[in-house]
Amino acid sequence: MLRITLMLLVVLLNACSMNKLTVRASMPMVEGGMEALYRENDLQLAESAFGPNIELMEGMLINDPENRQLREYAAQAYYGYAFGFVEDQDSQRAGRLYRRGMRHGLQALRDTGLDISVTDSTLDQLRADVERLDKAAIPALFWTASCWAKWIDINRDDVAAIGELPRAVILMEKVLELDEQYFLAGPHIFMAVYHGGRSPMLGGNFQLSDQHFNKARALTKNKLLVIDVLQAQYLERQRFDQNKFHSLLTAVLGASDDLYPEQALVNAIAKSRAKKLLEKEHQWF
Repeated sequence: MLRITLMLLVVLLNACSMNKLTVRASMPMVEGGMEALYRENDLQLAESAFGPNIELMEGMLINDPENRQLREYAAQAYYGYAFGFVEDQDSQRAGRLYRRGMRHGLQALRDTGLDISVTDSTLDQLRADVERLDKAAIPALFWTASCWAKWIDINRDDVAAIGELPRAVILMEKVLELDEQYFLAGPHIFMAVYHGGRSPMLGGNFQLSDQHFNKARALTKNKLLVIDVLQAQYLERQRFDQNKFHSLLTAVLGASDDLYPEQALVNAIAKSRAKKLLEKEHQWF
């Protein structure tokens, strides 16, 4: 009996090892799939591809739950799908998707060696432990903070949710310190929205927001249209500058579809969102 049990264990262990090897051998395909998605300028085609890609990643994680890079890709995919295709139609569903992405990001952070509970520790403890992380932790920090902040934005009427925002900011501040250019100057875009999306009475800082938006433009050579969209949506709406709101969004709609081929999807999403925001202009100003 013992011999049979040992043989079964050997078979199971070999099967688990083979599953992990298969997953890890497939990682270049996952990376290539994400790159191809970002080059896609047909929004309908891109939207139809996101779901299968996410399900593929979830299935791969069942066979290789310790795969940190795959969790980072999953967090990125949930963010991209929710931001690009869900948030404007169903904000509550988008919130759930951001939360799922955040969970993958948090697990990736734990795999980097962040031992404390990111959600429950004191802010000083979190800041001290995050400070010890190096560049290897950048993707986990970035996508966790991004998904977390968007979930908070959707739940901005919930005091408890708003209370979590400083934690996401601590994570992104570390990314900004380590690599300000990471993912299309993403740390600067994050901080621009953070400072510009609140009135000064509530802790916002329009000058800092402007500086981060302008830095993001410089780093992306004025090719990333979503920067202008987010400035209009958050900063210009907050400081009631209708002329700037309107000019930013109309410029986005008039931009060439070939402006940034490597990020065609992000720019196509920006154009779609600019059109929807302009439809709300007279409600807001």
